Amino acid sequence: MRKALIVMVVLLSFATVMAQNDDIPLATIINDEGGPVSISGDVSYTNSFFTMGVDEPLVILEDQGGFVTRNRRFIMSEESQVLGKITSDFYTSPFRYAIELPIVPAATLHDVDTDDESDPGVMIYAIAYWTNVWGDAYLEERDLYGGGWSSAYASTRVSPDPSDEGEIIGGTFLVYAPDDQQAFPTAFGDDGKLFTGDEPVVRLPPGYTLVNLDSEPFTFDRSRNPVVDLIEGEGSEQDDFSNLSYGEAFDAMVEMFRQNYAFTEFLNIDWDAKRDEYRPRFVDADRDGDADAYRRALRDFIFSIPDGHLSAPFDANEFWEQNSGGLGLTVRQLDDGRVIVRDVFPDTPADDEGIEVGAEILGWNGMPIEKALEEVPLLIGPFSTQHVRRINQLAFLTRMPIDSEVVLKYRNPGDEQTQTSGEMNAIEEFESYEANFGFLGWTEGGFDLPVEYELLPSGFAVVRIYSFSDSDRLMITIWERLMRELNNQGVPGLIIDMRYNGGGSGWLADQMAAYFFDEALTIGNSASFDESVGGFYSNPDYADKFILPGEELRYSGPIAVLVGPNCASACEFFAYNMTIDDRATIVGQYPSAGLGGGQSGYNMPEGETLQYSIIRPLDSEGNIIIEGSGIVPEVKVPVDEESIFSDEDLVLQAAVDFLNGER
Repeated sequence: MRKALIVMVVLLSFATVMAQNDDIPLATIINDEGGPVSISGDVSYTNSFFTMGVDEPLVILEDQGGFVTRNRRFIMSEESQVLGKITSDFYTSPFRYAIELPIVPAATLHDVDTDDESDPGVMIYAIAYWTNVWGDAYLEERDLYGGGWSSAYASTRVSPDPSDEGEIIGGTFLVYAPDDQQAFPTAFGDDGKLFTGDEPVVRLPPGYTLVNLDSEPFTFDRSRNPVVDLIEGEGSEQDDFSNLSYGEAFDAMVEMFRQNYAFTEFLNIDWDAKRDEYRPRFVDADRDGDADAYRRALRDFIFSIPDGHLSAPFDANEFWEQNSGGLGLTVRQLDDGRVIVRDVFPDTPADDEGIEVGAEILGWNGMPIEKALEEVPLLIGPFSTQHVRRINQLAFLTRMPIDSEVVLKYRNPGDEQTQTSGEMNAIEEFESYEANFGFLGWTEGGFDLPVEYELLPSGFAVVRIYSFSDSDRLMITIWERLMRELNNQGVPGLIIDMRYNGGGSGWLADQMAAYFFDEALTIGNSASFDESVGGFYSNPDYADKFILPGEELRYSGPIAVLVGPNCASACEFFAYNMTIDDRATIVGQYPSAGLGGGQSGYNMPEGETLQYSIIRPLDSEGNIIIEGSGIVPEVKVPVDEESIFSDEDLVLQAAVDFLNGER
């Protein structure tokens, strides 16, 4: 009897809801074919970094529970994720996708009918692009960048103002109604937002309906096989000045830098002065139709900004014309300021002159060596730090056009007397050029895995991370295998060699560092220009945090991290993370490169696709980090005669000594 009463109460309650919702008008449907059973479309991208590190690209139905509740930490369940198929070449834009819809999906239900009664509600999806790195084929918290909803490459479009916090302002939703009594808004409310309780609503038919948010009122489409192209988003698409004249493109680029460049105040850049200085060269190139003059002007403008993240045009013919000749020697500068000959190759002008390995160079073509280094014509750059600039000046001091005449002032080892060479003519030789490859961090590449590790005779392990822009999935697979081996074998200490890592994904670097921590620490934040506030904006609620792996994948032993001038960008973020709570000790001869900004691309005339810094990296207290300084070694290995001539890796040995308690 009691059970029958309960059933009667439930039925009466449902009947009340039915009667009440009958007062809500039915949605006007277009293309009524019973509702979608599959969705397909194109995904276009212009962003230069879109495919970087991607192994498993996905297009999925993305549960919009995070947006409906404005929860940026919302993690869509695996059950809600409907995986699509990529049906064309992912690496050619646009690529195509197709999604077969399940009969009954499993997203979260939301009552969005704006009345005071409780209804089952509807499931709200966007179609979105993601990439899978961790775990199985479904996306987890780390794949989702900590949660929330898509702000780019989705069927929805979000506000470009960072302070709007990803507010959806247009595009297309896929909505599933479990019955014909569930309602959905027909327009944005008076506040210009969705799901805040002030929107007019209509009842949807059961099943799937596409909702076009760009029409007024919204359009409700029940096509069987609709086409929905994904939207790249204003924050992700590259600025394109390629169809402008040289002068017009330069003006547009300067205005873009003026508004969006991350370090204008930090570097005391006067954009008006730079525009006045360089603009005449672009105007002249326009007048003369001189593409080479335009490229040189563009390069010199970019080189004038001390930010190694900026890319500039590169003229290979000019580079080799200026650097094919050499004297057959290389030089290094020691901590005490002396410039010492590191290599002398046989049957070269330097060898014929009698210059010996270890000789001190005092003068170059009548200039003191310090002045000569400052005047080296560098055709690569720019540089964020003086120590990286100096390393390049040392490498290219000894490179010059063939037949260039050079007179050196030098002192051979053991000699008290300074000598002046005769005129030496540069010859076509590449031994000295190749000897500087490692010094500059240039490698042939192609055969190294992005992560490699071994057990040292000391009992410590060393892992070398060569990039954060290789195969993300492969890197995590190797990384987690390493963590298991470290723990299974009880390895007493780990050396992480980052000296030849040019960067890549900052998110990947952050979350790889998380394997060495037991707390989901806040590791910093970032700031970008927000037009609505007239300056750079950082939301403290969305600070970067570690997302911890399982305990079995965390390593708690002592760690030394090796850095150098070729550790740049994401490499430096990894190293910085490892200094939090003194988790690791930094070891090296030089600081890292000092490239801290987050990047965006832009297109210029003559096919030049370049990048510049638009994001400021901040520590937990809001201070700019890394840019212009790099990560400074705590254990400093001297740059002296012993180290530059040693056949051993003294930086690695210093790390072993440190882990052994000898430093």
